[in-house]
Amino acid sequence: MSADVQKIERLIAMAERLVAALDADIAALERGKPGEMRTLDPEIQKLSAVYGREAAGLNAAAAKAAPGELRTQLTAITKRFTETLARHKRLVTRVKNASEGMIRAIAEEVDKRRASSRPYAPTTTKNARPVSAMIYNKVV
Repeated sequence: MSADVQKIERLIAMAERLVAALDADIAALERGKPGEMRTLDPEIQKLSAVYGREAAGLNAAAAKAAPGELRTQLTAITKRFTETLARHKRLVTRVKNASEGMIRAIAEEVDKRRASSRPYAPTTTKNARPVSAMIYNKVV
């Protein structure tokens, strides 16, 4: 067994584990439990980094020289990985946008209530910072 064949087999195994982790993340996000995401696990993050290095080191000639069945497996898992990753990205983006929208709405409501509760207060105070600073990643 050549080194390239072993490398391709390792890539397939790593991609299958990453797809399983992404599927688990998708299920957790659909249940509304982002804390259960497996990709937050340091082991999965390390696996992802190793997969990236291994995939970058695989050249087209080595993939073409692989046996037909192995090449078919590599193509199939790569396609599945890409599709799952795209779905994961869409779902994470939706959750992120929803979370940021809720924070923005809460900050605007707090600002509105503060302004209406002190109509005759001075406009500038030493310690008062606008709640909207949360929206722009400022320290509150």
